[in-house]
Amino acid sequence: MKVRYTFRAYPTDSQTQELSRVFGHSRFVYNWSLRLRTDAWANGEKVNYNQSSAALTALKKTPEHAWLNEVSCVPLQQGLRNLQTAFGNFFAGRAKYPRFKSRRDKQSAEYTTSAFKYENGVLSLAKLGKLKIKWSRPFTSQPTTVTISKTPSGRYYVSLVLDEVPLSYPKTGESIGVDLGISRLATLSNGERIPNLRFTRTYEKRLAKAQKSLSRKTKGSGRWNRQRAKVARVHEKIADARKDHLNKVTTDLVKRFDVIAVEDLNVRGMVRNHKLAKHLSDASFGRFVSMLEYKAIWRGKQVVKVDRFFPSSKRCSCCGYVSQKMALNIREWECPACHTKHDRDENAAVNIRNFALGQSVNAHGADVRPSVA
Repeated sequence: MKVRYTFRAYPTDSQTQELSRVFGHSRFVYNWSLRLRTDAWANGEKVNYNQSSAALTALKKTPEHAWLNEVSCVPLQQGLRNLQTAFGNFFAGRAKYPRFKSRRDKQSAEYTTSAFKYENGVLSLAKLGKLKIKWSRPFTSQPTTVTISKTPSGRYYVSLVLDEVPLSYPKTGESIGVDLGISRLATLSNGERIPNLRFTRTYEKRLAKAQKSLSRKTKGSGRWNRQRAKVARVHEKIADARKDHLNKVTTDLVKRFDVIAVEDLNVRGMVRNHKLAKHLSDASFGRFVSMLEYKAIWRGKQVVKVDRFFPSSKRCSCCGYVSQKMALNIREWECPACHTKHDRDENAAVNIRNFALGQSVNAHGADVRPSVA
């Protein structure tokens, strides 16, 4: 199975300077190729990967762009391939039109097997030499692709594409329904509550102070650049804390349950609500579900998505009665048919679990509601 492992890198001063050139050259080639293909399309022509690659070879031979030969040719060529992938995603409707890269955003360069060497825990890149890397997790296979990146705060990372055989977790015979929310990150059908730690709120004052200081400085100056890196560090601190929490929660769920049922939420549509967008983004529903999915595949477990239009909150998990309306501020309700009192989120989690198990039993048919006990 193809997996990607990411490790922190600590390049030397000379390597930092060389990486700056590599990032700049790769970014130039990507933007140049994007402009070439965009202009060609505007003129009724098409430029594919092979044509842009041939154009790059000719460009490097011109005196004005001979400096492109200062770095390894592999990251430049991979930039063209990445742009080809971006256009493929655009034409397939999976992404927007490719955008030009900025030097103030995350920088990256990709190396294939001809431009790096990994042996006995030592990674060497073409024209860079050996990199100091903190190997935070073991792996057994040889990397097929190496991507080195720099975050806006100045941290360096190395990402390896590996062919690993992940170990499956022991089967527990247990299943669970998960209802995602804002006040609580998740409510499980067994009654467990997973808190939403609201990391944005935790670092809100520190972020506001850093951004206020940035706004007072002259854009493009040395002090502005240093303060911009401080703002980026606060943003990365929030992202790292959120990712760590989600990793711990999803790993625990995959270890404990064989079948995990979640709603197929339209997160992109939900964040259009400006009153909830900040809280929804902080909760990271999309990342939570994606982590569950890939970890379940790795560990031999199953994630079942329940249709977003299934009335999980309005349906009584005991008798099947469906309420016509239920405002968001109603957190507890009593079923008028069987008079069972429900916690809104826990009831939804139970319905999600029951509905998912009904689907898994009828795997070869259409969506089937489970029978009401």
